[in-house]
Amino acid sequence: MEAVRKVGEERVVLDSWAVIAMINREPCWEIVRDTCYAAARAGVRFPMCTVNWCEVLYGVPRKLRGVAPEDVAELMRGLPIAVIDATEELSSRAAALKFEHSISLGDAYAAALAMALGVPLLTGDLEFRALEPGLAVHWLPRE
Repeated sequence: MEAVRKVGEERVVLDSWAVIAMINREPCWEIVRDTCYAAARAGVRFPMCTVNWCEVLYGVPRKLRGVAPEDVAELMRGLPIAVIDATEELSSRAAALKFEHSISLGDAYAAALAMALGVPLLTGDLEFRALEPGLAVHWLPRE
């Protein structure tokens, strides 16, 4: 857990799972919040693919009734996130991962971005275990 707390000082790709967990105040939410605070203080912005940004925008309102995607977008703009477009190259990488592994399309994009940038992925989504050791992961606790 200590390694995760130091992650705000380095570059990682944020998975939608981590951001949704923080917003919904799931068990690891404080770790993600503290990581974002540390990143903001250090001037670090976490890359996140537009596909994963979209997952957060629709995923949070599904769990929190009365919250609209626009509300989530406003909150997200205040986080230390650099939104990265799903380019043709990134899409090709994501497609290859999706073809080879039984993972969601959003997870394929998050993994493809982390691998392309050569940085770890911050998540608690166990679906990414299928991509280790080729994908470096900073694991968040699920409980």
